[in-house]
Amino acid sequence: MGAMAGMVLQSVGRVRLTDLIPSEGVPSENYKISVSTLSQSLAQYSAAIIQLPPSDGSLLRSGLESARLFFHQRAYPASEMVHSSDSREWCKTSGYYSDPQSWQEMYDYRPGVTPVEPNGAMELPPAGLPDIFTILGKASRDILEAISFSLNLRSFSFSEILDNIPLRNREISSSVLSVCCHARPSFQGAQHHNLTTTEDGQLVMYPDHEHQIDKGLVTLVKSDRAGFHIKDCHGHWILVDVDLGPQDAILYPGLALYQATAGYISPALYRTEMGNLQGNMYGRCSLVFKLMPRSVASLSCSEMRAAGYGVEAQFQLPVPVDDFMQRTNPAEQLFTKQTFPSYSFQAGQEAALKPSIKRKKGTRCKPLPPSKRLRLEAQRVLKERVQDIADKKGIKLRFCNLKECEGHIQALDSPCESTRMQIGWPPGVPFVHPHDLPNKAKLAFLEAYEPGWTASQQDIELSLIESGLDAHGTRRVGLHSFDIWPSFISL
Repeated sequence: MGAMAGMVLQSVGRVRLTDLIPSEGVPSENYKISVSTLSQSLAQYSAAIIQLPPSDGSLLRSGLESARLFFHQRAYPASEMVHSSDSREWCKTSGYYSDPQSWQEMYDYRPGVTPVEPNGAMELPPAGLPDIFTILGKASRDILEAISFSLNLRSFSFSEILDNIPLRNREISSSVLSVCCHARPSFQGAQHHNLTTTEDGQLVMYPDHEHQIDKGLVTLVKSDRAGFHIKDCHGHWILVDVDLGPQDAILYPGLALYQATAGYISPALYRTEMGNLQGNMYGRCSLVFKLMPRSVASLSCSEMRAAGYGVEAQFQLPVPVDDFMQRTNPAEQLFTKQTFPSYSFQAGQEAALKPSIKRKKGTRCKPLPPSKRLRLEAQRVLKERVQDIADKKGIKLRFCNLKECEGHIQALDSPCESTRMQIGWPPGVPFVHPHDLPNKAKLAFLEAYEPGWTASQQDIELSLIESGLDAHGTRRVGLHSFDIWPSFISL
């Protein structure tokens, strides 16, 4: 990384997107410097400024203009359009929503969903959202690859947890493009007294929850005026979108990336200032792209272990994405209270945060026993493969809970009988979500489709131990498990 790697940035790092796109062969000096600037900025400020190509900048400006007109022409939202905070809907939101408590309106664009108005009519979105979704989605994936490079991970390390490109038939995007509008004067019912506070003797405005955190992988934000603050590694709030060019967007990481990198990349805490909008008839409009993991995937730190990183106990077990998004986890509670800088640097970069990095890499946790790894691998394969089969057959899955389905097994006219037959579910195994299956049932399911599955996994585990590769055994077993599924995958 050269001299740049050891430098401490005096402000949020600025990187051109074209410099973060990798090419075949040896990385160029320009690529290494850009990746170094990105990683250092994420470590110090939990954010970076990404300069998009001129053509993309023009499209974003047009999108913001369209957003202003879209919200300006809307009447006060009806009660059924008030945004729901139900975490189970994290990957299903689409169309227009409002949050009077935060004085915010938004329109979610999610490929694969056609939003409709409450009266059943098709909803007309702001212009250009499909094209904006495409360019910001590609930019987010390129940035994620640059982060992988900075961590010494293999290319496409995050591919398993991302949507397919393009989406398959009847598949809905987990990532979302939100068009947001803060503090529109014609938006009634806002709780003004809950939004004001005083800083440096001046009155400013923030939403009720000052500390906000995203659960996605990375987020790109483009606004029409300054007011976006992120807390840096020293606990200071930094205004990151001041004096931005027309092609500049703000990047910041989320909790899913923190989980997938075993805590080596901290998520950003952010807030939005609305005190500079007096006399503005449109409010503050933003385009927010959130790169999200797909709901049927699992967040695993196997790539980090393979790269030689120490993985603490809280990151040892794979976490189903759907569970991660729906539940408040300890990391989220930790970061909403205070910020801890944690990031892995290359050789020269370690000087700035050497004590914390030593503590991370010095951590050595007791590896999981082979039997536990076998059951976890069975659970992961079950969840992904069952969903894949359902998608291919066009089946909408509705799993029973364990108690009710124990009675369904013996009944010929049970509510899940037809689905079980279509999916090829083994007789005698309750039709429940793979996460809820008892340990023996997980293995029984796999054995029903591939006799000898358990024995083959144990043989692989034994060979890894004999080869001295136990530290990476979980990942290696996962790779082999995909190779011995011919009958199940072909359904």
